[in-house]
Amino acid sequence: MTQLLIVETSPRGEQSVSRHLTRRFVHEWQTTHTDGKVVERDLMQTGLQFTNAAWLQAYFTPPAQHTAAMADALSLSDQLVAEVLAADHIVIATPVYNYNVPALLKAWIDQIVRKGLTLGLDGRGLVSGKKATVLIASGGVYTEGSPIRERDIATQYLRLILGVIGITDVTFIAGGGAKRVDLGEETMEGFVDKLRQDIRQAASA
Repeated sequence: MTQLLIVETSPRGEQSVSRHLTRRFVHEWQTTHTDGKVVERDLMQTGLQFTNAAWLQAYFTPPAQHTAAMADALSLSDQLVAEVLAADHIVIATPVYNYNVPALLKAWIDQIVRKGLTLGLDGRGLVSGKKATVLIASGGVYTEGSPIRERDIATQYLRLILGVIGITDVTFIAGGGAKRVDLGEETMEGFVDKLRQDIRQAASA
């Protein structure tokens, strides 16, 4: 059974452009993968914490030497890694804050980049044979020809991180100019509909 992992980041609920992009993607994916399974990981509901001293101590201690407290410190990370490893296709839906990803998405990344699980001890990525789609909603437009293209840090960062863990088949769908929805200059449905072909193509692959 083909498995799709959805990683949601936005705190804005129904006002979130990235979440609406995700809905369209899932609809298209389920149309093609009628027997597929969708796993949703909403980072706003996950209780993620930033890495701290206890987490790092557990991370750098060999598993055979873990105390109960260390195992507990890594338990959520273990769950998140298992979701990534079980997925055939990973979708990351995110807004852009000040040119980069939200802190909560960075916290998820810090939990799933794990030596011996997603990253080899030699630095090679261990997550192979999977594809990823990144749905980005940003106020600015960073596509080819944009005068602020060099500020597209979010895309560069996510491409780097996914490549580090071994995922090189990555599609980015850029919802630039999303602030038009907030300003009432464009409807949510109209904005999402402009990207329907890109979403359909990525979802059917």
